[in-house]
Amino acid sequence: MSILDRIIEHKREEVSLAARKLPLAEIKEKLRDVPLAEKNRFSKALTARPGVSLIGEIKKASPSRGLIREDFDPAALAAAYAKGGASALSVLTDRKYFQGSSQYLVQAKDSSGLPVLRKDFIISAYQLYESRLLGADCVLLITAVLEDGPLAEFLALADELALDALVEVHDSGELERAIASKARIIGVNNRNLHSFEVSLEVSAALSKMLPESAVKVSESGISNHRDIRRLEALGYDAVLVGEHLMRQQDVATAVRTLMQGEP
Repeated sequence: MSILDRIIEHKREEVSLAARKLPLAEIKEKLRDVPLAEKNRFSKALTARPGVSLIGEIKKASPSRGLIREDFDPAALAAAYAKGGASALSVLTDRKYFQGSSQYLVQAKDSSGLPVLRKDFIISAYQLYESRLLGADCVLLITAVLEDGPLAEFLALADELALDALVEVHDSGELERAIASKARIIGVNNRNLHSFEVSLEVSAALSKMLPESAVKVSESGISNHRDIRRLEALGYDAVLVGEHLMRQQDVATAVRTLMQGEP
């Protein structure tokens, strides 16, 4: 069984438990008192400036790397990302495999004011309503996890809930499915979710297939300004960077160095 298979198996149990603790009917009732979010806030942030935008990821640990940052303060990290010039945030909320928390998302958004992607393994409509209640602006939909039916269902529900959806792909077949789903944000993950190996050549190869109308994001394995320049030349609108920046003592300065080539 691959790492991804184990994660999804546990996620089913986790979502089932969450739904027993806080039933969907109660979430929907709570949402009646929550103002409807601004639509497309996340995608607009990624295309509001010329050049490549940064989605700064707040990630404490990963299955392949273990603990990434010991002095982990989501609010302080989010504020540093904003200070450094990030356009948006990605916050890991998976507990078992990434040591994440839904409260990290709340803290990050409150301290930075930036739009936030909930980075988790979405397998149920319940999680979309949950994401909306948490204040997420965008959710991650992974084509390697979702069949065409659920993918279409979740995209429609996300739109109804004023959530953007980043549809993640890893190869040409998944990209074709994302395009067929009319995904408005497509993320090319350079990390193989089964082996966890990383290569920017994945973004290079798939760039030729990406539709002009989509917001195009390259994810994982980005660690220097040369990578940024290359991805911009390939037509990407944004990059999602986590581990490289999480390992830096001064995150704000590291963001500027990565994106501008200078501190």
